[in-house]
Amino acid sequence: MPSERPSQLLRNLSAKLASVPMILTAVVVFLGGTIWTIVHSFTNSKLLPRLNFVGLDQYERLWSNDRWLVSIENLAIYGVLSLIFSLAIGFLLATLLDQKIRFEDTFRTIFLYPFALSFIVTGLVWQWLLNPDFGVQSVIRRLGFEGFVFDPLYDADIVIYGVLIAGLWQGTGLVMCLMLAGLRGIDEDIWKAARIDGIPTWKTYLFVVIPMMRPVFITTLVIIAAGIVKLYDLVVAQTGGGPGIASEVPAKYVYDMMFLAQNLGQGFAASTMMLLSVAVILIPWAYLEFGGRRRV
Repeated sequence: MPSERPSQLLRNLSAKLASVPMILTAVVVFLGGTIWTIVHSFTNSKLLPRLNFVGLDQYERLWSNDRWLVSIENLAIYGVLSLIFSLAIGFLLATLLDQKIRFEDTFRTIFLYPFALSFIVTGLVWQWLLNPDFGVQSVIRRLGFEGFVFDPLYDADIVIYGVLIAGLWQGTGLVMCLMLAGLRGIDEDIWKAARIDGIPTWKTYLFVVIPMMRPVFITTLVIIAAGIVKLYDLVVAQTGGGPGIASEVPAKYVYDMMFLAQNLGQGFAASTMMLLSVAVILIPWAYLEFGGRRRV
């Protein structure tokens, strides 16, 4: 046994050596930067970071700030609805394309094309489409429906739903492609057996196909969640956080505190809370996903 360990360590040595710079960079940049941010979140750093500790003062100010509370509420609404509708619409489109329809490649390209655009472009496009003077509302009114009202970006109560529309338009195509890849990985014999047994198609999807696509769903959820947490440029391009602070999100709050308000301590505290929220979700998931496999 002892003689086998050195041979295992030397196996694929060139690949291991090649990965050392990447590992060191990840440790220094990510882990080091994270620790540095958390430490300075307990200071009263302003324009420049300084180790003048003030305890939990920055966090108390953070959670007593209406702008931060609004941003958390917006992110929760956007996140929940984005997860639900992205998965539902993406899976529905994937099931339709999986029927071997004509011009499948064309439809797949059309649905996926918005994902190739940056969030800035998407935000500007939907800012124009949702503009009441020359967007959807104007077009519908010209058709004779004078009482039609659709201006979510100018209504503080529903502005986050206008942002959600743009986000779904851009990201649903990627979800569709991931789901379609998962569906194409299902053995054709399963479908044949279901048809022979007279099982309805919807039951086959619900009780057979979807459970078999669990890894695909998990991957998709992680990708969607990552996009939700870092939501920033879409809001900046589409609404600028307005009207007022109605469409504020945590990432924009962090940026504004650090670079516009020149309050690094407050920005560090907000970014630490964002990191904590991600950890609360990912750590239990990672434990259940990988820890359970080891025990089995």
